[in-house]
Amino acid sequence: MLFDAPEGPAKGTLVLAHGAGANMETPFMARIAAGCVARGIAVVRFEFGYMAQRRDGGKKRPPPRADKLIGEFSDALAEVLARLDLPDGPVLIGGKSMGGRVAAMLAGTDDLSPRVKGVACLGYPFHPPGKPEAWRLAPLEEARLPVLVAQGERDTFGTKAEIEALDLPAHCRIVWLSDGNHDLAPRGKAEATWTGNLGETAEAISGFVEGLGGG
Repeated sequence: MLFDAPEGPAKGTLVLAHGAGANMETPFMARIAAGCVARGIAVVRFEFGYMAQRRDGGKKRPPPRADKLIGEFSDALAEVLARLDLPDGPVLIGGKSMGGRVAAMLAGTDDLSPRVKGVACLGYPFHPPGKPEAWRLAPLEEARLPVLVAQGERDTFGTKAEIEALDLPAHCRIVWLSDGNHDLAPRGKAEATWTGNLGETAEAISGFVEGLGGG
């Protein structure tokens, strides 16, 4: 696990999982963590077992099905909640792509501490690329907590045009990042920048925490 905390009092904590193919130390994960910390949110990044095995020189196998990782996320969350230095304030669970999907699945179970107040999905995989008919809406619909989704407008896992045509539940809020792809990054010709989009994402997470009672 990687624990990053602001210098002053934290208004909440985000437990953040990685995406299917990249670890917890990618530039995306590091920059999101830094942006949240700069806004007074502690961030704990962790890795699922299959990714940790890759680090140890194991065979590069595909990740398990998302629902098979709910228990691992729950165990990581329990470890975080047991920390003596865990800041006061609400705890969010979330992640990049698959990690966010697993967090949303966990939020639909009975296995959650009352300290966990919301879910933050960064680049939610609404459907596999090229398969817009294969929707993955159940985790969002069945989550028992407020859900914040930060989504790039041209994300191949769910574009703005596709998602705005859906009837998402009231507890699910989407923040659109200008011209963003699945990493929330715009094209070079766009007026937006990756730094700006990531900063906007961190700002949205900060506001989400405050709205849950963190400031």
